[in-house]
Amino acid sequence: MRDQVNSSVNEGGYIIDLFRRFSDASHICILGVIMAMNILTSASADDGYLQVHTDDWRLITDSVMGGVSEGKVLTDKRHGKECTVLSGDVSTDNNGGFIQIVVDVDETLAEKASTYDGVRIHVLGNGETYNLHLRTRDLWFPWQSYRSTFDTGSEWQQVELPFDRFEAYKTSARLDVGRLKRIGIVAIGRKFPADICVASVGFYRLSGVNKAN
Repeated sequence: MRDQVNSSVNEGGYIIDLFRRFSDASHICILGVIMAMNILTSASADDGYLQVHTDDWRLITDSVMGGVSEGKVLTDKRHGKECTVLSGDVSTDNNGGFIQIVVDVDETLAEKASTYDGVRIHVLGNGETYNLHLRTRDLWFPWQSYRSTFDTGSEWQQVELPFDRFEAYKTSARLDVGRLKRIGIVAIGRKFPADICVASVGFYRLSGVNKAN
């Protein structure tokens, strides 16, 4: 009887020890998976491109200053790509002259963007020239911005706009990307029909080199 008890105890101890070993192995396996995921995530975040989530584009027109330009924002699919469309008619009457779609940039994303070299957009248009405007938390008046210009065509194209090529408009403040607040795609400055599709917006880094390092 005592031998049976001892045998049961030994078997129980063996099972507990086996369970512990299995648990340790599982923990090691899980840690290995987590480390691998972290490596993949770091590589993805440091591959030279930082995506801006653009689910919340909104429309702003010159009606805020008495202008009569007309615009609308909608989602569409052009040449096989889902995109956000800015369309309408720009008028310079009543001291107006613009329509735009804008997306906000939070402080965390702005801080990350400061280690990149410029803005990259994937666009398709109607052959007209458009602006990309940046606003930072250092700007107080609605007409202030940092501006860059790009052309569009009837096919999808990737456009890269270096931060150091943006021109300050009605501000003496230097562009501080780490304080970026808003990105705008703008039809501005002359009378013309606007129709531009934006598939993606993000920040690019030259040669994948992290400026923060």
